[in-house]
Amino acid sequence: MLSEERQRAILEILGREGRVLVVELAQRFHTSQVTIRKDLETLHAKGHVYRTHGGALTARGNVLEDPSLLDKEKLHREEKSAIAAEAVKLVSEAQVVILDSGTTTTAIARALRNFQNLTVITNAVNIAVELSGTNIEVILTGGNVRKNSFSQVGPLAEETLRKLSADIFFLGVDGFDVNFGLSTPNLLEARVNRAMMDVARRTVAVCDSSKFGKRSLSLLCPTVSLHHVITDRGICKTDLAALRKAGIEVTVC
Repeated sequence: MLSEERQRAILEILGREGRVLVVELAQRFHTSQVTIRKDLETLHAKGHVYRTHGGALTARGNVLEDPSLLDKEKLHREEKSAIAAEAVKLVSEAQVVILDSGTTTTAIARALRNFQNLTVITNAVNIAVELSGTNIEVILTGGNVRKNSFSQVGPLAEETLRKLSADIFFLGVDGFDVNFGLSTPNLLEARVNRAMMDVARRTVAVCDSSKFGKRSLSLLCPTVSLHHVITDRGICKTDLAALRKAGIEVTVC
């Protein structure tokens, strides 16, 4: 295995488990502890992990981190596909759906491609491209395009959304602390997401379990603002119980 491949694999493990140990990684990859330490130092220097004695922690708890869409595409692909499959079950023909930017919502867009009578509102340029050539009517919000996420943000995007109405909003997030709420590292993105929530009859958070227990810079909304959460089986029992106690419907796939 090349060092780059091994480092990507380490990041995937971190995404699932939240921490890694040098000893366990050396055994898993059949290599020396010295090699693993060098991998972790490299990832630490790039800001992908937080190096600790004997291992590393995920750096995604950093409230200022704003990873690119391409970086996030590499993580939790199976979980995102499963979440998307559950999400489309909530959609009916002739509805209006809002998708914000993100890798999970992009997976949902792909799963919606066979609908024949649907309108999708999005601020994500890549999602608009994903749905091109289908029978789905796509409305782009307009606004300034963020290079990290291919999303449109700013006053123009917010103004467009306030003139629209939707049946359901699928919201992807970077951080989901059940006590704090849902959060994202970009202030402008948060404003657009709040506008999406305001015009949708139902808001469904779609996020893999690695997002739980983390906070990012800007609060999108408190947890109780959600109607439904779709996540994977990695969600901890405490968070699951807290969501259900708050009266939020939860689908675990």
